[in-house]
Amino acid sequence: MNTLVQSRSSANRVIPGFGLSLGFTIFYLALLVLIPLSAVFLKTFTMSWDAFWSAVTSERVMASYRLSFGAALLAAAINVVFGGIVAWVLVRYSFPGKRFVDALVDLPFALPTAVAGITLTALYSANGWIGQYLEKAGIKVAFTPLGVVVALTFIGLPFVVRTVQPVLEDAERELEEAAASLGASPWQTFIRVILPGIVPALLTGFALAFARATGEYGSVIFIAGNMPMVSEITPLFIITKLEQYDYAGATAIAVVMLVVSFLLLLTINLLQAWARKRAGK
Repeated sequence: MNTLVQSRSSANRVIPGFGLSLGFTIFYLALLVLIPLSAVFLKTFTMSWDAFWSAVTSERVMASYRLSFGAALLAAAINVVFGGIVAWVLVRYSFPGKRFVDALVDLPFALPTAVAGITLTALYSANGWIGQYLEKAGIKVAFTPLGVVVALTFIGLPFVVRTVQPVLEDAERELEEAAASLGASPWQTFIRVILPGIVPALLTGFALAFARATGEYGSVIFIAGNMPMVSEITPLFIITKLEQYDYAGATAIAVVMLVVSFLLLLTINLLQAWARKRAGK
C-alpha cells in the first residue's frame, strides 16, 4: 500500500528530481550571492565601531550617498512615467518603424556602460550636439549631478518598459470598452480601469531601475566629472578606497549601500503586494 502511494506521489510530480534540483539551486545561489555578500560583512566586522562609523559618515561619503541614492530615485521615477508611456505606445499603436523603436529600448542592455558614458558625455558636453543648445539656455548637464541623473535614466529605461509591456498586452480590452459604454471618459477609464492593473508592474520596474542605478559605475564616471562633494558617486568612492588598499573602508561603505538598498527594495515590494491586493478586490 505504501509503495502504491509513493509511486502515485512520484507520478504526480510535475518536475522530477526536486531534491537534487533544489540542492543545486541553493548551492549555486550560495556560491554566487551569499558567500560574496558574507565576505563583505565579515571584512567590515574587522573594523572597530568607531572606525566603521568614521568611514561611513565622513562628509565626503555622505555627499556621495545623497547623490547616488537621490539620483537613482529620481531617475527611476522619471522612467516610471516615460517608460510607461513608451510601453503604452508600443502595445497600443501601430506605426512605421515600430520594431525599430522596440529594439532601441533594449540598447542600454547591449551597450557597454563605458561606451554609454562616453556617448552621453559627448552629446551633453558644452560643445556636444545637445549640450551646446542647453548651454545657451543656461543648463549644464555634463560634469554635474544632472548628468548623473541623465546617465541613470538612460540605463534604467528598459527595466520599466519590459516590465510594463507584457502586462499591457495581457490587459482585458473588454473592461475598457465596458467603461466607455457606461459613459466614462478616456481619462477616467485610464485612472480607474487600466492604471490599477499596471501599478504592480510599474512598481516592479521602479524597483529594478532603482537597483540598477544605485550600483551603476561605467556610464556615470565619464559624465559626472567626479568632483568631490558635488558629482562623486558612492561606487566611485568605493573604487577609490580599493585603490588605496583600504579594503575594510571600501566594504564598510558597500555594506551601508547594501543595507539601504535592501530596505528601499523591501518597501517597494510591500507596496507591490499592497497594490496587487487592492487590484484583486
